[in-house]
Amino acid sequence: MTPAFRPSRRNFVKTVSAGLAAGVAAGGFYSAERARGEQKKSLGVALVGLGSLSTKQIAPALQKTGNCHLAGIVTGTPEKEQVWASKYNIDRSHIYNYESFDKIAGDDAIDIVYVVLPNSMHEEYTIRAAKAGKHVFCEKPMANSVAECQRMIDACKAADRQLAIGYRCQFDPHHQRCIELAKSKEFGTMRLIDAGFGFKIGDPKQWRLNKQLAGGGALMDVGIYALQACRYLTGEEPVSLTAQETKTDAVKFAQVDESITWTMKFPSGVLAQCSTSYNFNGLNHFKVYSDKGFMQLDPAFGYTGIQGESSNGPIKFDQVDAFQLELQDFASCVLENKKSRVAGEEGLKDLKVIEAIYESIRDGKTIVTS
Repeated sequence: MTPAFRPSRRNFVKTVSAGLAAGVAAGGFYSAERARGEQKKSLGVALVGLGSLSTKQIAPALQKTGNCHLAGIVTGTPEKEQVWASKYNIDRSHIYNYESFDKIAGDDAIDIVYVVLPNSMHEEYTIRAAKAGKHVFCEKPMANSVAECQRMIDACKAADRQLAIGYRCQFDPHHQRCIELAKSKEFGTMRLIDAGFGFKIGDPKQWRLNKQLAGGGALMDVGIYALQACRYLTGEEPVSLTAQETKTDAVKFAQVDESITWTMKFPSGVLAQCSTSYNFNGLNHFKVYSDKGFMQLDPAFGYTGIQGESSNGPIKFDQVDAFQLELQDFASCVLENKKSRVAGEEGLKDLKVIEAIYESIRDGKTIVTS
């Protein structure tokens, strides 16, 4: 774990004084907080929620990042506190529960809050983190509704804090190469995208099958990857879509969707046919058909094992830890005061399409989205 950089008192005072003088000369106000932030080489990250994703993917990734590190945790399970404190050398002063969370505002060791909670809790903890003066990285889907997404964006803007969403695939080199090939029209004009992601879900009592917590089923959880791929490959937003749902287990999937297929039309004329499911394994790909060739990733969306092919041969890169890369990128955005490619607006755009998909299923008609 990379420790946060702590300047000496003499250098800190010197830096703040110089900053204040520059700020006054420019007719503006240069805060001590900003001066402290500019001296940091590694930003402290607090994980909110210590479930499987935090345990198996995010915390290990934070041990490999160069410009951010695991500095704190927020958990509602006291038994986890000592385990995490010992494993990652986290001082007790940087451990919070959901009731004490707002005290994080006074914790200068924490710069970024990573929200890894059930979807319905994303809005609350993003807003609370922003009000506490922390930048926010939030797992996908961003929230359960467009309205929630907008409130999250507004809260972070009001607090002058950055907000980004955990769209890790955008940082994988295979996906990046496909985006480059699409933009350059390497294979001519894009005509059709076939994309899908799904798996056979287990425990029927888990929160992902509870609509109040998850907002939806397969579409919200993994179908969003296929949707994202279509959006970043075309660089466009769909203008219309039609969707259908299939449900074979009315008990297990009483509250959420089991399997959904949908078709989207984009402004350039590209058609996308997409699918997602909680009822079977093996659905994990996208393929782009253009008038002079094709490209595909299969598997496309997993944590590892991504493989690609094209009309010109393999799309092959070393396997990476996309969690590490997305966290490094967000820390760079915070340190350099630049907007993330996966900023909150990106999550909002996905939820707009997801709401339209559910509307199409409910009303049995094509939805015009723009």
